[in-house]
Amino acid sequence: MPLRKEVKQELTTKFGRDEQDTGSTAVQVAMLTQRINDLSGHLQLHKKDHHGRRGLLTMVGRRKRMLSYLEKTDYEGYKALIAELGLRR
Repeated sequence: MPLRKEVKQELTTKFGRDEQDTGSTAVQVAMLTQRINDLSGHLQLHKKDHHGRRGLLTMVGRRKRMLSYLEKTDYEGYKALIAELGLRR
């Protein structure tokens, strides 16, 4: 399920350096977190959607790799991002 345009714009302005910054690691992690939360809600309703579950695991792994990269390159930004998103890590 792709994100709506309004949600993407809101995440970009909140976590990006400017309004056009969609490629920074913080923005990508925030968008992945939003998609993961949406898909988790979908999978609670549709328990037999195994293809969606596989996509969820793929997104979780991608977010984990991005967070470990961010932790290595910008530790303070990493701590602020996981506190803002409410992630346990």
